Amino acid sequence: MPSDEWLDGAQYKRNLSKRRILGLAILQKVVIFGTGVFAEVAHFYLTHDSDYKVVAFTVDRKFIKRKHFLDLPLVPFESVQKTYPPGKFKMFVAVGYKNLNKTRAAKYAEAKSKGYSLITYISSRCVHWGDTKIGDNCFIFENQTIQPFVKIGNDVVIWSGNHIGHHSTIGDHCFISSHVVISGNTKIGSYCFLGVNATLRDGISIAEKCIIGAGALIMRDTKKGTVYIGKAGELYSNDSSKF
Repeated sequence: MPSDEWLDGAQYKRNLSKRRILGLAILQKVVIFGTGVFAEVAHFYLTHDSDYKVVAFTVDRKFIKRKHFLDLPLVPFESVQKTYPPGKFKMFVAVGYKNLNKTRAAKYAEAKSKGYSLITYISSRCVHWGDTKIGDNCFIFENQTIQPFVKIGNDVVIWSGNHIGHHSTIGDHCFISSHVVISGNTKIGSYCFLGVNATLRDGISIAEKCIIGAGALIMRDTKKGTVYIGKAGELYSNDSSKF
């Protein structure tokens, strides 16, 4: 998580709002890698809540079945730089948590090797303070509460409605789903996945490559590559008509 790639989240939000009010927004052109659900969602948010203009999509040549996606050109990733050169276009890698985020991380690295700057999107409806440090190729949805002194690495997806406590650190290539509570002074290693409604107590460390399942309560440090699951709902003996 190199310091020269940090983005001041509050300044991003202030600049975006000011430019829109003054009518001075200059849309930066972006190519999205991906044609899945996340790519479609990213296109919507970037179109309606950012200074970016999505101009095309790209995927590996073997996955291209048509010439357009969402009425925009769909071009092979192997040669994308010829049509959309990195000096004039930026990129966002919109891939989910497949293979514990390694698939997205690989395309992230490949896009950077082609010379692309990778954008970070922060929802204008995200609550955070002036010192939030955020890496590149991050996508941070609405209704977050991000407390002071938080650091978020590169290539991190944070879906809607989470609490990230003060002095917490999220490593590179992580995926945080929705309504997760990350208490203060918590460290999350790279390549982790946190499921819906997971809760982490304060001051613990989640080792890299961990899966924290939906509804799981984590009270102590974890070991690398481990999986924690919450207790699933139990089938009651009576049906709903008895209530």
